[in-house]
Amino acid sequence: MTVPGAGKERDRLTVPQGLAALSLDALASVAYGPEAIVLVLAAAGSQGLGYTLPVTVAIVILLAALTFSYRQVIAAFPNGGGAYAVAGRHLGRRVSLIAAASLIIDYVLNVAVSVSAGVAALTSAFPSLYGDRVWICVLVLALITGVNLYGVAESAKVLILPTVVFVVAVFTVITVGLLRAHPVTEPTHVGPATETVGLLLLLKAFASGCAALTGVEAIANAVPTFRTPRVQRAQHTEIALGGLLGAMLIGLSVLIGRFRVAPNSTKTVLAQLTEASLGHNAGFYLVQFSTMALLALAANTSFGGMPVLTSLLARDHHVPHVFALRADRQVYRHGVLVLAGAALVLLVGARGDTQALVPVFAIGVFIGFTISQVGMVRHWHLERGAGWQGRALLNGVGAVLTAAATVIELIAKFSKGGWLVFLAVAVLVLLFESIHRAYQRIGRALHIGEVPGPPQERHSLVIVPVSSVNRLTQEALATALSLGDEVRAVTVAYPDDEGMPSAEPMRQAWAQWQPHVPLTVLTSPSRSLTRPIVDYLRTLEATVEHDRLVVLIPETHLPRPWQRLLQNQRGILLDHAIRQHTDVLICRLRFRLTVPR
Repeated sequence: MTVPGAGKERDRLTVPQGLAALSLDALASVAYGPEAIVLVLAAAGSQGLGYTLPVTVAIVILLAALTFSYRQVIAAFPNGGGAYAVAGRHLGRRVSLIAAASLIIDYVLNVAVSVSAGVAALTSAFPSLYGDRVWICVLVLALITGVNLYGVAESAKVLILPTVVFVVAVFTVITVGLLRAHPVTEPTHVGPATETVGLLLLLKAFASGCAALTGVEAIANAVPTFRTPRVQRAQHTEIALGGLLGAMLIGLSVLIGRFRVAPNSTKTVLAQLTEASLGHNAGFYLVQFSTMALLALAANTSFGGMPVLTSLLARDHHVPHVFALRADRQVYRHGVLVLAGAALVLLVGARGDTQALVPVFAIGVFIGFTISQVGMVRHWHLERGAGWQGRALLNGVGAVLTAAATVIELIAKFSKGGWLVFLAVAVLVLLFESIHRAYQRIGRALHIGEVPGPPQERHSLVIVPVSSVNRLTQEALATALSLGDEVRAVTVAYPDDEGMPSAEPMRQAWAQWQPHVPLTVLTSPSRSLTRPIVDYLRTLEATVEHDRLVVLIPETHLPRPWQRLLQNQRGILLDHAIRQHTDVLICRLRFRLTVPR
């Protein structure tokens, strides 16, 4: 016996699939999060690098607060949406739109940064490919988009293996490094200190390292993509992500201090730690290639989160309703395509250069973090359930920490392109508001929410444009006779070589057929198809006494796409001209035609 809905459930995520589909952004960030901390602290020389572990511990504390907070967000908002849903309920619609706009910007940037970073790792290993990096970025983006269009569960299955390989490789580096008595490589030389270790430097290092937290919110945004029980599976995935990411960040920071690793212009911090732990061997290359693969695939986090977010925006009438439609495999395809298109523009505009995109990365997600934390404090204050004070305190601490990180991020990156995030958020919010007002006007025009009067029969005149006597004309007139009280066929005659309208063959064919529908012949000296029909319809609108004037445009629907390219598209031309210049109703009859091979 087939269980109803079983097919749909198979297209949703389990916990391992959720980690693979929605957590790659966060997991892959260990490749650049610790390095971001080291780059800032290196300005204070070896003394500054000694604070790598304390700064990382502070970031992991924030990670723990975010993890448990979003675990509660999942339970309170099982339909997904994360910061957008929290703000919409507790902080007002305008704040929720700011949260949604900031998250959308972060999702798009994450795709562009992840793809370009993965390709950069590839071109570092094979320098001859550097000149083709933009095309490689486009190819990788197209591949990830195609997999996500095929289905969210299918994309997760593809990503499970590289995720497992990367996580195992990083923990192997940490374990071997902690057990090794002496590093294999010599410590990297640390340059002279240009700054002293002060609060500002530590805050800048903290803010830079917080780039490792991007993607933590994606699971809460995409709860509906999990299998039943959705809330429990999403919560388990969130806890697993927090645990794995926190352990990797702490482990790598301990190794940075143990091996006295410093920034290197030709080798990443993770590569230095891998070489110090495992040596320059096959294990070293395995870690590098798994890192490269996961960075490129980390874009999948956005493909799992943003389409669900845009579907919620569509539900609330802030984006076109088409974004709420799902394909057969439970995919919000329009959200996937818009995300891919926006990321493509960034990749081509930045010419595949990761450093051109990084300065504005993570600002958007921290705006969303802060809004979500503040909203959850209000949530607990209103709910006042058992232990609500402790939960509110946890979210309050998280709100303070994320707000501080947001301010520092904005100050540090404002002149490097951070102002663009402000501009993009403002533009998106204005766009959301404009679409919402448009839907409100449409709703008022349709009297949505009101009980309409009983339907009444109306006297209708149906006009059918025809070009010849054939099966399509027969089907069109048959349909028109069933729709209206009166039917008229119209055809357009063009001048022949002697300047006379060539309407006689059509009149003769019509008289021989005898369809019992009058034929009106319109002449067109300028050989325009649309103008005579539009003028005729405007005359009918002004003079004919009918309750409703309808134009039925017959078209053939051919089975193969290449065959459709052979059609003259007269239906599209007529549709556009009639809509632009008249107020008549338009019906397009698409007759499915079977063409023998």
